[in-house]
Amino acid sequence: MGSLFRSEEMALCQLFLQSEAAYACVSELGELGLVQFRDLNPDVNAFQRKFVNEVRRCDEMERKLRYLEKEIKKDGIPMLDTGESPEAPQPREMIDLEATFEKLENELREVNQNAEALKRNFLELTELKHILRKTQVFFDESVPMVYKSGTSSSHSSNKYRRYLQMADNQNEDEQAQLLGEEAVRANQPGQNLKLG
Repeated sequence: MGSLFRSEEMALCQLFLQSEAAYACVSELGELGLVQFRDLNPDVNAFQRKFVNEVRRCDEMERKLRYLEKEIKKDGIPMLDTGESPEAPQPREMIDLEATFEKLENELREVNQNAEALKRNFLELTELKHILRKTQVFFDESVPMVYKSGTSSSHSSNKYRRYLQMADNQNEDEQAQLLGEEAVRANQPGQNLKLG
């Protein structure tokens, strides 16, 4: 009675291939999925084998693909998954794939760095905006109290108007420094742009 986990009958073969055609032949055999290779040099260190550079290149490209996949999933972008393994690329196509993956990784890392910098600047400017709001409320509340104790109402009102005119000029200067001259000119005359 055969076991459920017993494999099919296999035959031990030995293939002699030219080095130029070895990649294409092994690729085709791998696509069939019916071949198991035996290591005839088990005592040789992995770093001493002839194909170690190609394996390192494949590992590096796999790392870049995992990074791109992680960023795509993080942003919720749908990916097409056919469920089929793509065919092994030709050696000349590996160079183009390496360059493409390197370019995409660098661009994505640069975009992430710029996004972090923009977020950091946004938080800093938001903090400054709230500080300016609080100080503006403080000065708006404290200025009328200064002129309430004046002896002459006309003299106090004239002095208060001069103060408000100086404050408006100072606000315009601050707006020009913070927003630029074009933003200040875009405002209608007679309107003060409130900070915050």
